[in-house]
Amino acid sequence: MTWAPERISSLQLSRSTPLQLLRSLGSGPRGLVESEAEARLVRYGENVLPARRVPSLPIIFLRSLRDPFTAVLACLALVSALVAAWATASVIAVLVVVSCALRAAGEHRADRSAAGLRELVASTATVLRRTDDDAAPVAREIPVDQVVPGDVVRLAPGDLVPADLRLLRATGLTMHQAALTGESAPVPKYPVDEPSARAEPGAAHALDEQDFDRPEACFQGSSVASGSGTGVVIATGADTRFARADKPRDDDRRTTAFDRSVYGISWILIRFMLLTPPLVLMANAALRGRGLETLPFAVAVAVGLTPEMLPVIVTTTLARGASALARTHRVIVKRLPALHDLGAVDVVCLDKTGTLTQDRPVLDCALDGSGRPDESVLHWAAVNSLWTLQLAELPSADALDAALLDAAEERLPEDALEYDAVAALPFDPVRRLSTAVVSTPHRLGHHTLVVKGAVEDVLDRCALAGDERERTAALADRLAADGLRVLAVALAERPAAGRPYTTADERGLTLKGLVGLRDATAETAADALAALARRGVAVKVLTGDHPGTAARACRELGLDPGEVVNAASLDALGDAEVGELADRSTVFARCSPERKARIVRALRERGHVTGFLGDGVNDLPALRASDVGICPPEAVDVARETADVVLAAKDLTSLDHAIVAGRGGGATIAGYLRITLSSNLGNVIAMLTAGLLLPFLPMLPAQVLVQNLCFDAAQLAFAYDRPPASALRRPLKLRPREVLASVTGYGVLNAAADLATFAVLVWAVSDTRGETSFHAGWFTENLLTQALVMVLLRTGRGGGIPVTAGVLALTGLLLPLSPLGPLIGMAALPLAYYPLLALVLSLYAGALYWLTRRTRGPSTP
Repeated sequence: MTWAPERISSLQLSRSTPLQLLRSLGSGPRGLVESEAEARLVRYGENVLPARRVPSLPIIFLRSLRDPFTAVLACLALVSALVAAWATASVIAVLVVVSCALRAAGEHRADRSAAGLRELVASTATVLRRTDDDAAPVAREIPVDQVVPGDVVRLAPGDLVPADLRLLRATGLTMHQAALTGESAPVPKYPVDEPSARAEPGAAHALDEQDFDRPEACFQGSSVASGSGTGVVIATGADTRFARADKPRDDDRRTTAFDRSVYGISWILIRFMLLTPPLVLMANAALRGRGLETLPFAVAVAVGLTPEMLPVIVTTTLARGASALARTHRVIVKRLPALHDLGAVDVVCLDKTGTLTQDRPVLDCALDGSGRPDESVLHWAAVNSLWTLQLAELPSADALDAALLDAAEERLPEDALEYDAVAALPFDPVRRLSTAVVSTPHRLGHHTLVVKGAVEDVLDRCALAGDERERTAALADRLAADGLRVLAVALAERPAAGRPYTTADERGLTLKGLVGLRDATAETAADALAALARRGVAVKVLTGDHPGTAARACRELGLDPGEVVNAASLDALGDAEVGELADRSTVFARCSPERKARIVRALRERGHVTGFLGDGVNDLPALRASDVGICPPEAVDVARETADVVLAAKDLTSLDHAIVAGRGGGATIAGYLRITLSSNLGNVIAMLTAGLLLPFLPMLPAQVLVQNLCFDAAQLAFAYDRPPASALRRPLKLRPREVLASVTGYGVLNAAADLATFAVLVWAVSDTRGETSFHAGWFTENLLTQALVMVLLRTGRGGGIPVTAGVLALTGLLLPLSPLGPLIGMAALPLAYYPLLALVLSLYAGALYWLTRRTRGPSTP
């Protein structure tokens, strides 16, 4: 038989009965014939996620040119070349190439490291295949990419689901779906004859969260927690829910903190740069009658306003920080600006499962029916877990049974569980309980049935008075509301039966009590949460779990959950109301993927810089909506590819290290911007003023270029500066308007010093060599004031900035006296100039120091 209809969505197929489904797929319980499987593989492709290739180094290099500042520098280089200012054009071009090369190398290295973390959703799958129509089916292990629609797949404990399946048979099957839904508890799965339709026909391709609750459907990306099953493949590759979840919204990737700060400052400067050349040309033409001969000077002034080392400093600083993180803490920063964004993060949103908790339950309490502690309840619960596991020949205990056995080993005598076991009825998702039958101690010919399972189902099988049942159910509800998973334990003593035990024997039980289990908290989570709080980072828990479970985990870790919000209530609220609620609340339970993303977007709209830590398909919308998407290394493939930062482990301590590194890099960039823009703005103001007052240009284009080269070379030291401890305590807020307002104050002070020097030069320099000496004097003063700015405005430590500033000052003093001076139009200065220059610089340094102390406060390092 040949199956050749168009692709049928997994939702449509899941509405069919098993027989209708197998007919629709052209398959049967015995699996596919090999030739048919090969034909389907050719027609529908391999069972792999849509390929995501690591961009090549040249592609990343070209993408770096999209940086607005880099693009403008490239345009300035082109303009300089057009006016034959070849030296200026060459220097700017070198800066552009170096910046793009550094950025491309860093991001390419991060992409390769992240690609090295790639793991297949599953490596192999067990399928039933036949050599021809009449042959018997044979269970074969095949590569997962060879699985096709219609294949019959067998599942065992620990298996990863290779594709979307519809169950045909199952025994005690439970699935981990945390990667898809965020729900930490295993979900029971079992076949049904007539599944209910939960979505409109037109929504066949929508990612409906309710579909994951369908007991008969297993989805790629989930794994078998316990039991076994057989299912038929209904979707592979790009048609699976796992792949279809990886579709970004148009508005998910908006401007990040880096875009709003560094790029924001860049765009403001770009506007000034574009206005400067025409203003210089028009002013010189109107006041001095100069024509296009001032164009090189106008371009040089625009370049002088430009912090042309900004791309190099930013890229070098972030690349060094990312490299140090990878080397010392094994944290991979895939997108360099994301390191800056980490430093600005003031809200971290995360899931509870695996981050605050360990993905495993532990015993919290064992109580009798009245709510009093009773170790015998643990004893009988562990007896059920042990002998159900042994007699039913289950491959391994599920998480709840393992927790009970661990607690019994720790709290009960060594031989407490030694019984003569008779029979076992394993857990069934329909009746929701399991039974172990053991010989009753000291009573020959009698057996004890030990039943454990869901409270309602066990109570239904117990002989209880009405008030006793209500009291026990209320106790179970209180424990569940407090975040515990509750199981009931009941016993029944019967004469030894000469027949096999069946579920019909699970009647007339005597309630023994309840056991409550909680999620084990992560060992380092409490300390990491405290560290994040000290750094001014608020934590929001967005989880698919029960509200009580989430609140209990937070309380155990010292995080006040406040009033837990059921995320379903957000659907009736507007965006502004969601933002207010997100601001004041800590825990959101029952979060769907879209609700997580909506909360993150609402926080961003309120001015917060958000990081989101997630690892599953259900986290993809929120990862894209945040300023910084963060994931652990064990995250599913698509989450690792979407995230900006990959941590060393699913551990908040790694996140704390990354935030500290981001703040250090951001503080270095902020310090560089404040210093270089202050100096550049002052120089440009003074140069434009002097240019209008003097009969000659205050500095020749070549001199402006050499001055910029000297200052640019000195500025490289900022990339190696160590920020002060105070910069690491709070989130970095680099607001363009605030930075430029601060820079304006320092720039006006710098311009005043330049103009005072201008007055000194007019008085001290003789007419015979006025122009060349004026150029030399102003050149020297500019480099000396820039050296002072570097030393007095820096906030960090180390990096060799004082030494570099000293070299810059010596260059300013000695270059006009060297043989190179006359070559660029400078002559030696009279000795009377230097004492007056020292006086001007002393006054400038004093005023700069006073303004710095006033701006930062006396306690700032």
